[in-house]
Amino acid sequence: MKGLIAATYAPMHLDGSLNLKIIPQYAKFLITNKVKGAFINGSTGDFASLSVAERKKITSVWGENKSSDFFVIDHVGHTSLNEAKELARFAADKVDGIAVLAPYYFRLNNIDKLVEYCKQVAACAPNTPFYYYHIPILTGANFNMVEFLELATGQIPNLAGIKFTNNNLIDYKYSKEFNNGSANILFGFDEIFLASLPFGADGWVGSTYNHLAPLYSSIINAFNNNEHKLAAELQQKSMEFVDILNNKGGFNGTAKSFMKVLGLDLGPSRFPHTTLTDAQIEEAKTEMNALGITSYLSKI
Repeated sequence: MKGLIAATYAPMHLDGSLNLKIIPQYAKFLITNKVKGAFINGSTGDFASLSVAERKKITSVWGENKSSDFFVIDHVGHTSLNEAKELARFAADKVDGIAVLAPYYFRLNNIDKLVEYCKQVAACAPNTPFYYYHIPILTGANFNMVEFLELATGQIPNLAGIKFTNNNLIDYKYSKEFNNGSANILFGFDEIFLASLPFGADGWVGSTYNHLAPLYSSIINAFNNNEHKLAAELQQKSMEFVDILNNKGGFNGTAKSFMKVLGLDLGPSRFPHTTLTDAQIEEAKTEMNALGITSYLSKI
């Protein structure tokens, strides 16, 4: 699983209920913008604010929209190990891969517990590729991923790799090199996308690939053509995009609202995230246009 992978939003109606009917259009939108896959039910997808039943509904519909050219990875993590295992069993025959982050309330105090947690969840979908979702800023599980791979590879037969959402590029590089590159390490920090390229990154998961897929494709092209100044300038536009929306009430909710500009109305965000008004969306558009970001936005 390589290329740009969009961390998708949970589409909702104005009343906050799921809007599952828009998912086929959502998938088509991503494919049109050369996104290779969807990472569903993750942080961007408000998984912590969804019920298990709602997450299963999202899994089912996205599963119906995967294809040989567009894959789906389902995050099944939960603070309850039993719920995570149930979500893994449910997803096993519906998606191309599953992922799990570490429990984030009663936090794990050693890496052996993390491996055991992943092992039990992965075993519930033994024929489905399994990814560990490394996002220590939210989970507090700030372990060395090379050590995780060393411990987990022999214990989790279906371990495919790691969704690496951390700015520790040293650990990322060593994880990429582990066992001659046997693990699929998907880089997950959009604002430093460019920094992953010299280390051989070829797969990325992020929320801004919903909005700016053409921009990231341009960064890759500039890097490959040794146009490093241009690549850095383009990366800065990604940073500015995040800053503009983050300054309007927090990125998760505001970026979901901004999808409306791209032709996909994915509805409001659940508490505590912010949903932008139409006036705020227009204000954000004006700011982005002034910074030369608009021409790099994804198109319906």
